[in-house]
Amino acid sequence: MSQSSKNAFKFFALGGGNEVGRSCHILQYKGKTIMLDAGIHPAYQGIASLPFYDDFDLSSVDILLISHFHLDHAASLPYVMQRTNFKGRVFMTHPTKAIYRWLLRDFVRVTSIGINSTGEDDNLYTDEDLVESFDKIETIDYHSTVDVNGIKFTAYHAGHVLGAAMFQIEIAGLRVLFTGDYSRETDRHLNSAEVPPLSSDILIVESTFGTATHEPRLSREKKLTQLIHTTVSQGGRVLMPVFALGRAQELMLILDEFWSQHADELGGGQVPIFYASDLARKCMSVFQTYVNMMNDDIRKKFRDSQTNPFIFKNISYLKNLEEFQDFGPSVMLASPGMLQSGISRDLLERWCPDDKNLVLITGYSVEGTMAKFIMLEPDTIPSVNNPEITIPRRCQVEEISFAAHVDFQENLEFIEKINANNIILVHGESNPMGRLKSALLSNFASLKGTENEVHVFNPRNSVEVSVEYTGTKIAKAIGNIVEEVRKETLSASDAVKNEKPEVENQISVDQKQTKDVIISGILVSDERNFDLNLVSLSDLREHHTELSTTILKERQTVKINCRKELIYWHIFQMFGDVTVIQDDDNVTNLIKDEKLGESKKELDSGKLVLEIMGDIRLAIADNLAVLQWTQGLINDTIADSIVAILMSVDCAPASVKMSSRSCTHEHNHNHTKAHEDDISILERDEVWKIKQIVELFREQFGESFTLMMEKDKKEGDMDEDIIGLITLNKTTARVNFSNMEIEQCDSKPLKGRIESIMKIGADLVATLC
Repeated sequence: MSQSSKNAFKFFALGGGNEVGRSCHILQYKGKTIMLDAGIHPAYQGIASLPFYDDFDLSSVDILLISHFHLDHAASLPYVMQRTNFKGRVFMTHPTKAIYRWLLRDFVRVTSIGINSTGEDDNLYTDEDLVESFDKIETIDYHSTVDVNGIKFTAYHAGHVLGAAMFQIEIAGLRVLFTGDYSRETDRHLNSAEVPPLSSDILIVESTFGTATHEPRLSREKKLTQLIHTTVSQGGRVLMPVFALGRAQELMLILDEFWSQHADELGGGQVPIFYASDLARKCMSVFQTYVNMMNDDIRKKFRDSQTNPFIFKNISYLKNLEEFQDFGPSVMLASPGMLQSGISRDLLERWCPDDKNLVLITGYSVEGTMAKFIMLEPDTIPSVNNPEITIPRRCQVEEISFAAHVDFQENLEFIEKINANNIILVHGESNPMGRLKSALLSNFASLKGTENEVHVFNPRNSVEVSVEYTGTKIAKAIGNIVEEVRKETLSASDAVKNEKPEVENQISVDQKQTKDVIISGILVSDERNFDLNLVSLSDLREHHTELSTTILKERQTVKINCRKELIYWHIFQMFGDVTVIQDDDNVTNLIKDEKLGESKKELDSGKLVLEIMGDIRLAIADNLAVLQWTQGLINDTIADSIVAILMSVDCAPASVKMSSRSCTHEHNHNHTKAHEDDISILERDEVWKIKQIVELFREQFGESFTLMMEKDKKEGDMDEDIIGLITLNKTTARVNFSNMEIEQCDSKPLKGRIESIMKIGADLVATLC
């Protein structure tokens, strides 16, 4: 299949496109692949009867849905499951699975797929393949929804045969309805096809009868019984080719009732009715088991009389022709329905030369089969055992359709109820399908050019149909948030009610206006299964245990204009729990050795990395501080504190105090002149700062303040500490301005005042950048 938009729905017919037989369709959307049915073509044999499986990679199929047990919809399933690279899951209804095994075992036995002209075994599969495939099939109940990795599908009654289902499939909001073979007519034992309660965006529908219409059911029943009655009254035999299960049971209900009502006219049971199929007795038990899936009339008869409606009084079962005594008039329902082989073909060749006999075709006849050929009333027919031998055909041939397929009117009404904008026609010959397409386009012509325009496709096999679909995503609220919405809605309604009490009685419940309700929650998207849920934070783990935890790392970069050792000192003083990861300039040891004022230029060239409080990392290099931490309430608070320190470290009073100590350390006078000049500039700057603070003390204490340094002392002379004395009455305070410390003070009030002035002074002389 070709590449297209991710929003494109793709349909690909491997069989059943412009033909009836070997139904098999592929659906693809959002990376999901669904296969619908796996039949064979009754007109062909061996590999030629299969859908075109070589045109698609069956290993990519996620699920395979079987609509019903008829051979043209299910007979190649064992081949797909056992002889190809198919790896998906297979689903069908309980009755379909129950009948499927017996029907396909009979198919393997009675078909002429034996030894081909080259002498090779041409069987599609063996009984062993059938048994192994049977064990892998899963069943689905009507109206139950199954979810397989984001593909949701629901089975509904199709009315075609017992167990027949139409499937509504949903993928990421796109709904597709596949009808399979379906009937909208209530017959003697089955309900009509259902209309799913949810709308569908795409409808894949059968087009078997095109624009043809059926006679009313009662009219067809009357015509059938009269034709049979006339034939047997004249001594003729009636051959009714039927499928082993399905319409055969409907016809037997009609004939058994007619024979009981007209016993005298039919010789008191002298004209027998036979049902020739070795599957009859086995599969009738399935009908009895699933009588609850039939219509009300059958269930009522079964409940009231406590007898099985399918135990017929006037019909005998015939396993093979060896048991048949072919004397006088009789009615024979024989399988298979297409007259390709088996009992029905043997009886056709035996009875067709006699003009008193009747071949009555009651089902749909596929192109290329003997059932279709005999309806042309040929003069001769070929022998099934030796095609070179021809047999004269003189018998009557009549067609009264009891095929459980919708006619045009039933199909049109159903399509209108589904109201899909895209319709794909399958399971129909080219001409009837083409006429149906034209009729549908004419019916929906008024919508052309609007947003509701209906598109109709009738693709041939192996031709892709692509439909663009962009749906609206809907989140499902689950958990406590549902109760929150309910409470908020009721509160809003009550508020409006209280605001307008005078008109409350004039407004209906549906007309009441409510205020907007805002609900906060977490939107959880499951891309694999296409689920979108709105949940509260407290319910997140309960409803989504599959969620994994992602650790978020925060990162903050701050530009700094101070030395690394000063930052380290502040960080250490604030937090204490500081681990040195990397220290290229040995600044942390300078702090320990009280050498914070060391003025080496190389201290700015390395990198300092610290781990603070066990989970926060600070890296300092090239005037940049990079802070990294794991997101969390405590870590976020600590990180904010570190950022605050980095932003204010160069102007903090403690920084001035710490950096002022550089004046007290000895220097190596063997440096180069340039280095000595750098030290001289630094020392002059520190002396200037101290003098400004000293002036502030003079302003505050006046004559009570005495500076222990001569006024003519040189600015660069920093060998001794600068000391100030404050004498108030009998109290004396000694202040070391070099270290910004109070060395002596007996009065606590005076000490507090001095500390405040020192802080103000430090703020005044701190650098601005």
